[in-house]
Amino acid sequence: MTPARSTAPAPAGVPEVDEPGAPPDAALAPPAVLAKARRENFPVALRFLPHELRTRLETIYGFARLVDDAGDEATSDRNALLDWLEADLHRAFAGEAQHPLLRRVTTLVRDLDATPDPFLRLLEANRLDQRVARYETWEELAHYCTLSANPVGELVLASLGMATPERVRASDEVCTALQLAEHLQDVGEDLGRGRIYLPQEDLDAFGVAEHDLRAQTPSPSVRRLLAFECDRGRSLLASGVPLVASLHGPGRVAVAAYVGGGRAAFDAVQRSGYDVLRRSPAAGKLARLRATAAVLREAS
Repeated sequence: MTPARSTAPAPAGVPEVDEPGAPPDAALAPPAVLAKARRENFPVALRFLPHELRTRLETIYGFARLVDDAGDEATSDRNALLDWLEADLHRAFAGEAQHPLLRRVTTLVRDLDATPDPFLRLLEANRLDQRVARYETWEELAHYCTLSANPVGELVLASLGMATPERVRASDEVCTALQLAEHLQDVGEDLGRGRIYLPQEDLDAFGVAEHDLRAQTPSPSVRRLLAFECDRGRSLLASGVPLVASLHGPGRVAVAAYVGGGRAAFDAVQRSGYDVLRRSPAAGKLARLRATAAVLREAS
């Protein structure tokens, strides 16, 4: 695909970019996006990681957060905005990106000799969010995770210079688990956006109707459903220990932090009594550090 020139106009519904680097929607302002990415992604905040690795992780999560905000927070035409970001991604691969965070992607992909594929899948996940609000089966939701989460793990392994087919397969399971943890933490928030990321087959199996998810507190059947989903996520996350054991150096610690963060997230949901309908239970920094240390011990 021929990259678009940096002079290409923004698509219909998205304001023109008057000067290079100006985001086409206030929700995509680079400082706010990067601050949120650092806040939400524990390994990015590990100050003892080498500067180059932390910069790469910031770039990966900055792009992922940018795309998520385009799909969830933007006030302009979200599909058009995602089209604009895709065009700017191709400009980034040509060294001509307009958005500051996409300029950082240029440096990343040159260092890693990366292809556009994982970035495009992240964009496609957010396009899917604009047209799909329910998932009938776990297989359908797991496929969504191949777009929304798994590409991040692939990019992280590439950033470490440790990507192999076996590690990518394990990373895919870990990333799917992390996405599931986020869905479980944000059941109420997602429902406020009109979305349910709990498979309909599971809702049916536990006798949960949509109005149960709109209640002030979770019913016993909702709690049983969420406990089931947490167990599913923990099973997927188990691939993380052998993955960490196969790594070395700072990358070993960074990936352990992802796995530990996932464990701590599932624990936070469980400790809340699965009270996720009106709030989003989150693990604190100490809980994530302890979980990361446990993963490193198990992987040694």
